[in-house]
Amino acid sequence: MNKLQIGKMPQLPFEVSEAINQLRINLSFCGSDVKTIMITSSTPNEGKSFVSYNLWRMLAESGKKVVLVDADLRRSVMHVRWQFTLDSKERNPQGLAHYLAGNASLDDVTYKTDLDTGFIIPTFRTIANPTLLLQSDRFQQLLDRLGQEYDVVLVDTPPLGSVADGLQIAAHCDGAILVVRGGVTPRRIISSSLMQLKSINCPVLGTVLNRVKMENSPYYYKYARYGYYSNYTSNN
Repeated sequence: MNKLQIGKMPQLPFEVSEAINQLRINLSFCGSDVKTIMITSSTPNEGKSFVSYNLWRMLAESGKKVVLVDADLRRSVMHVRWQFTLDSKERNPQGLAHYLAGNASLDDVTYKTDLDTGFIIPTFRTIANPTLLLQSDRFQQLLDRLGQEYDVVLVDTPPLGSVADGLQIAAHCDGAILVVRGGVTPRRIISSSLMQLKSINCPVLGTVLNRVKMENSPYYYKYARYGYYSNYTSNN
């Protein structure tokens, strides 16, 4: 198994760190049958990849064996934003798309990290139309096998309102976390995303309200009771 070195992340503000830690703790009360969790949003730039990465990191630091699957095959930002670099000299590293296409094994695309119990299945190259790959039996087989080998499987997905990929992935997950950009994402779009997840019987485990000032935002009072609060100003 290859290893990824992750670039140094800036220290999170205390309030953001506590919000993500609370999310981690609350997920532990969802039941032992909830292991494969998708993290998504309604539109781009709401912070889902930031939440995915930092939740993965906190879970690993708490001792959970956790794998983060970068399933945003059209517009992945993780390997660039967090400066994933390989220990090996491999010029064409293999990721999720290689596995789904049948060109690599699971071991080939699963990478160790600097966290002993934290693993990543990255996307190194974007694909214009990954629909057939996500519809393949290999995707379901992937999640089934990961669910057997890891305590938690986090799946970072494309926004639900942009393409159908997110719903295709949701059909194979035990639950979803919806990231909402406070004061920006229209309520009707949020409602539409929740209805879409409900239509395929994917439970919404929580809502992360991101980039909002708690003291003066009407969004906070409307949505915070359903989820978690964060005001980190990332552009993910």
